[in-house]
Amino acid sequence: MDEPRNEEAGWEPEIAELRRREELARRMGGTERVERQHASGRLTVRERVDRFFDPGTFHETGILAGQGTYDDDGELIDFLPANVVIGHGRIDGRRSVVQADDFTVRGGAADAAIWQKAIYAERMAHDLRLPLVRLVDGTGGGGSVKTLDQMGFTYVPPLPGFDLVVKNHSIVPVLAAALGPVAGLGAARVVASHFSVIVRGAQLFVAGPPVVAASMGETPDKEELGGARTQTKAGAVDNEAEDEEDALAQLRRFLSYLPDNVWEAPPVLSATDPPDRRDDELIRIVPRDPRRPYKMRRVLEAALDRGSVFELGARFGPSLITALARLDGRPVGVLASTLTTTPAA
Repeated sequence: MDEPRNEEAGWEPEIAELRRREELARRMGGTERVERQHASGRLTVRERVDRFFDPGTFHETGILAGQGTYDDDGELIDFLPANVVIGHGRIDGRRSVVQADDFTVRGGAADAAIWQKAIYAERMAHDLRLPLVRLVDGTGGGGSVKTLDQMGFTYVPPLPGFDLVVKNHSIVPVLAAALGPVAGLGAARVVASHFSVIVRGAQLFVAGPPVVAASMGETPDKEELGGARTQTKAGAVDNEAEDEEDALAQLRRFLSYLPDNVWEAPPVLSATDPPDRRDDELIRIVPRDPRRPYKMRRVLEAALDRGSVFELGARFGPSLITALARLDGRPVGVLASTLTTTPAA
C-alpha cells in the first residue's frame, strides 16, 4: 500500500521531484561529454539557446522527454534527455521557435532525438505562425542499425512530420545553422531553409569520408568533402560564419528584415540614415569606359541605408549580388549584377 499522504505538505514533494528531473536534464550528456564539447571549441546546446534569445525570454517545451533509469523500488536515479532542445523566445522583442541539437547525447543523431519532439517545434512554428530557427549539430539516423535494434523498424524513408517541414516554407521564415559535423538528416535540415549559415570548421555532407572511401574509392578529408568553403561555394549553404557567435548574429540579422509570417508586413525601423543623403562618390564610381569594372558593392553601400546591406551567398554565382537591405528603414531585397568574379569586389 502507498504511504498516507501528508496533506499539509501540499504538492511540494511532487514539484521538488519535477525540479530534480529538470536539473538532471540540464546536465545533457554528462560532465565528460560537455567538457569534450568545449574542448572542440563548440558551445553546448543550452549555451547556444541562451545566447541566441533575448535574456530571460526562452521558454522550453518538453525538457523531461528522454530515457530514465530506475532502481529496484521504481525510483528514478538517472535521466538521459532527448538530444534536441525546443521552445520559443524573443529576438529583439519578437518571438521565434527554436529546434536545437544536443551533440553531447549520441552526437546529436536524429534517431536518438525522439522524433516527435523535434517535429513538435515544426508544429509550433506552423500553428503559432512564428519563425523557426534550427541550430543543427548532429548526424543522420532513422535508418540506422541502432534504430532498428531499439524500435524494430526505421522511420526512413517516410520521415514522419516532413509534411510540416515543407508547409512551413510557405508560411514562416525558416533559418538554420550548421554548428558542427552535420550529416544525413542533419544536413537535410540545414539546406531545407530560407537562410543557412555554416561555422568555419564545421562540415556538412550527405555522408562522411568513410562512406565516400568505401563507395567511391576516394579519400577526401572532412574539410574537402563538406567544409564551409566547399559548401558555400557550391551554394548548398548561404553564408560562412567566423564562429558560433557570428553564426547566431547572422541568424538574428536575417530575421530582422522579415515578417513573422506571410500574413504580416516586414518590420519597418526608424530611419537612421537621412533619406536625402547624397553620396558624391555615386557620380564617379561608374567609369565612362564600359570595359572597366567597378565595385557594385560600393554602389549598394552608397545608395541604401548605411550599414543595412546583408549579403547572401557571396561565394555562389559571384556575378550576381543578392542581399537584404533597407531604404528609409524599410526592408528591401537586392539583386545587382557585377562585372567581377570576386566576392570582395
